[in-house]
Amino acid sequence: MSADNDIPDVGPVAAFTALSENPDAVLIDVRTDVEWQHVGIPSLPDSNSNLHFISWQQAPDMRINGSFIEDMAAAGVSTTAPIYFLCRSGVRSRAAAIAATSAGYGPCYNVAEGFEGIADPDGNRHGGWQGNRLSESKPA
Repeated sequence: MSADNDIPDVGPVAAFTALSENPDAVLIDVRTDVEWQHVGIPSLPDSNSNLHFISWQQAPDMRINGSFIEDMAAAGVSTTAPIYFLCRSGVRSRAAAIAATSAGYGPCYNVAEGFEGIADPDGNRHGGWQGNRLSESKPA
């Protein structure tokens, strides 16, 4: 079984519930600073303040952040904490979860619908952290 298949997908509501029930659980938003500023940021349950913003890819050329694992360590993310990775639609977050698992973190989970949800044939997004009203409209 590949590492890709070892990363469980969870929906945004299930991730929010897990973060509500376990104050040690961590949410890492792997989107870019432009996305955080212009699209919005996730909110966590009151019982959990373990939200980190660590880009998996860096704008403008969207190259992989070569210090992603070091950035996790610098943010104080425990190697044994349950970690939920979030991006726009669940693709970058899966890659980040695979890298973190390979580096000894985990258990790691991919928030499959991401922050903005899944695009329909017309390009409209549905679901996701934002569509389930689990986010702030814009960052503070």
